[in-house]
Amino acid sequence: MDKEAFLQKLRQGLAGLPEEDIAERLLFYSEMIDDRKEDGITEQQAVDEIGSAEDVIAQIMSEIPLPRLVMERVKPKRTLRIWEIVLLVLGFPVWLPLLLSLAAVVLSAYVVIWAAALSLWAVDLSAAGFSVSLVVYAAVFIAKSSFLQGLAFFGAGLAFAGAAILLFIGCGYATKGLFVLTKEIIIKIKLSFVKRVK
Repeated sequence: MDKEAFLQKLRQGLAGLPEEDIAERLLFYSEMIDDRKEDGITEQQAVDEIGSAEDVIAQIMSEIPLPRLVMERVKPKRTLRIWEIVLLVLGFPVWLPLLLSLAAVVLSAYVVIWAAALSLWAVDLSAAGFSVSLVVYAAVFIAKSSFLQGLAFFGAGLAFAGAAILLFIGCGYATKGLFVLTKEIIIKIKLSFVKRVK
């Protein structure tokens, strides 16, 4: 892809943003491509090094705060007429609870997702603590001349320690996956605001 096609695709992907933001981003990437061309690589290679336009758009959208996009979307393009203001005020008892309900549902979904991750970490911590307790019990039973019981507790402690280690690895992957998932969801929400403006 050449520079012009890349910048055109970038402009289309950012079409809902304010024009000054689009111009700033286009200028930045245009200069970045020109700088790389001055370093002796071709225009095609310079564009390829930057990445795909979709990845750049996703990166830009992740940097823009969601409230800014929402305010840009709901900002009227013209002054409101008297009757529109009256309707907004009279409709306030209807649209405010609906808006708050939507916000509560979104927040609840976010909390549920992260509560699941927190629960996994709590189970891992419990397994690790239980393994330590079993090893301590094993030492107590061995000291009281109950060698077989102590050995059984020690084996169970090692089994729980192994389970805690495996669960720790799984929790790490799950947490990273949830970070990626929530980031992608937020980017998709932001893109939906931008695309609806077109």
